[in-house]
Amino acid sequence: MSKDRVNVGVIGAGRIGRVHAENLAYRIPNAKLVAVADVIQDAAEKLGHDFQVPNIFKDYHSILEDKSVDAVVICSSTDTHAQIIEDAAAAKKNMFCEKPIALNLARIDQALTAVNKAGVKLQIGFNRRFDPSFRRVHDLVASGQLGDPQILRISSRDPAPPPIAYVKVSGGIFLDMTIHDFDMARFMMGDVEEVYAAGNVLIDPAIGKAGDIDTAVITLRFVNGGLGVIDNSRKAVYGYDQRVEVFGSKGVAAADNRIADTVLQSDADGVHGALPLHFFVERYAEAYAEEMRAFIDCILKDKTPSVTGQDGRAPVVIGYAAKKSYEENRPVKLSEIDQ
Repeated sequence: MSKDRVNVGVIGAGRIGRVHAENLAYRIPNAKLVAVADVIQDAAEKLGHDFQVPNIFKDYHSILEDKSVDAVVICSSTDTHAQIIEDAAAAKKNMFCEKPIALNLARIDQALTAVNKAGVKLQIGFNRRFDPSFRRVHDLVASGQLGDPQILRISSRDPAPPPIAYVKVSGGIFLDMTIHDFDMARFMMGDVEEVYAAGNVLIDPAIGKAGDIDTAVITLRFVNGGLGVIDNSRKAVYGYDQRVEVFGSKGVAAADNRIADTVLQSDADGVHGALPLHFFVERYAEAYAEEMRAFIDCILKDKTPSVTGQDGRAPVVIGYAAKKSYEENRPVKLSEIDQ
């Protein structure tokens, strides 16, 4: 690796892989996208063609074997993350990995042990931490300007449910959707001690038949004594609804939805404005670029990644506590999940 540039390979050429590839290719001057791999050859070739990537592979091991590659960005399916992390650690590659590391805590621990043993860097893709508005709320809490944080409120609602095929393998709403909100809760308020989750199937009966729910409200009790509420829906007819509020002893800070424009039209029927940005790629475009800049920066400056492997593990523990709470209809302490 040169002192001012990191050579990066992307593993996984799906939707999120393309987001990261575009940012690496065009928006981060001290990164160079040099390789892409995907088990679907056509997807790898299209990404390579679109972003002028010189090396295109079907097998990700070809990227790991290339000594000129300094880091890899893992965007493959969830069930492959842990193995690729271990293989990349063995190859002494720094890593950025999309969430979750795995759906099994023992498997996560095994992967993190490999990372620590190899002495390489691992950043987990909780992009919402890098959203300017959410980060501003975090900074106000961290600076003490809100006093003691007492109440957290998060609304997180998708514009449409995912395909049933995805629901069947995702681990459920708490591990594929709310996991982002669990991370945001920790980012704002610190570690979680106890979870109580209620849920139902109110949108699509097929989701219930697949063994999941599509609507949930989760109450959190934090180690610092604060309380939190997260509400989730798989279908908000008005768009992608993403809001955060922290109330403290000295005040409150809230981040509202991002909209396409700020124009308000007033007429005899009322006052009308733009809908929220439609989905996560549009809503968090800036955050995706910023998290990748942070990853490249931590390599160049030899810093600890801002979202560590342990930060990736913690929301999975909370997710399993929420799942247990929903199934047993009772509050569940995280210590019951993470012995």
